Amino acid sequence: MMNASWRHERYLTIVGLFIGRRTIMTLQSLLRTTALASAVALTFASAANAADWRGWNIHPEGYPNTVALEKFAADVTERTEGRVSAEVFSNAVLGDQPDAIDQVRNGALDFANFNLGPMGEFVPSINVLSLPFLFTGVDQMHAVMDGEIGQRFSDDMSEEGIVALSWFDSGARSFYDTQRPIQQPSDLEGLKIRVMNNQLYVDMVDQLGGNATPMAYGEVYQSIKTGVLDGAENNFPSFESSNHYEVAKYYSLTEHLILPECVCISKASWDALSEEDQEIVRQTAVEAAEEQRRLWAEREKESRAKVEEAGVEINEIADKAAFQDMMKPVYDGFFESNPDLQSLVEDIQSTLAEG
Repeated sequence: MMNASWRHERYLTIVGLFIGRRTIMTLQSLLRTTALASAVALTFASAANAADWRGWNIHPEGYPNTVALEKFAADVTERTEGRVSAEVFSNAVLGDQPDAIDQVRNGALDFANFNLGPMGEFVPSINVLSLPFLFTGVDQMHAVMDGEIGQRFSDDMSEEGIVALSWFDSGARSFYDTQRPIQQPSDLEGLKIRVMNNQLYVDMVDQLGGNATPMAYGEVYQSIKTGVLDGAENNFPSFESSNHYEVAKYYSLTEHLILPECVCISKASWDALSEEDQEIVRQTAVEAAEEQRRLWAEREKESRAKVEEAGVEINEIADKAAFQDMMKPVYDGFFESNPDLQSLVEDIQSTLAEG
């Protein structure tokens, strides 16, 4: 009886130990599984919280603006430690600029490099920058845009859903065409000239005797080639990179427009950032502008040399007074429609005079 009882107790003890070990092992396994699940959940939560930013850019690969904007995107991604993951889509693959401006305003796109010419349709004060011969040189434009006046433009843009953080260079725009050199306003008589979508550019060309034709940038090459257009107006790097120099052999240095461009962020995307990340993005945009301006100065020289070697006739215009004098009706009409902006123009001109 005792042997049987002893064996029974030993059996229960062994079974108890076995069950205890299994319980401990099960608990340990459960804890490991829970920890792994938590880690995975945190990873996915982090990924879900990361902002995937899409950026619009009209320019091709290798263009100064493209290089600088891609560096901006890479630096923002690195410096925010992935809290913002930014990618640039170049060559206007996400639409033409007016469409892209709308998309940035409503948050469908997160950032962009915009020429400020077409921006006036959405932000009226920006039209001031499209007045012909407003700036007498690129250095003065930088001084204006990097100062208090530039901040005023940024504030106005912010009210329309776009936050401008820094200003790119785009050189001086001049006329190019297939018909003849432009040495004086009468040389533009009757020429069909493509302009950006802004009434001020239409008025400018019409005042000089040409026929202004707003048109999407991607359609210009073929339109010049087939004679739908006689020419267009732009800076040297764009004239060269678009291959317009292949079909328009006269480039005349009217330098009628010196238009800044912006590194712009959708206000919706901007407001979603922490203050720390806003400061990171702002500083990175300023650095991108510094890099773009340096690259631009180099590219401008290279582009001019390239089109000259290709046989383009470049016409220097020593005295632009005749062109400038013909812009008075454009200014008068602008002030009549926008009397509240006249003081802003005077502030810019005062800044230039001090410079």
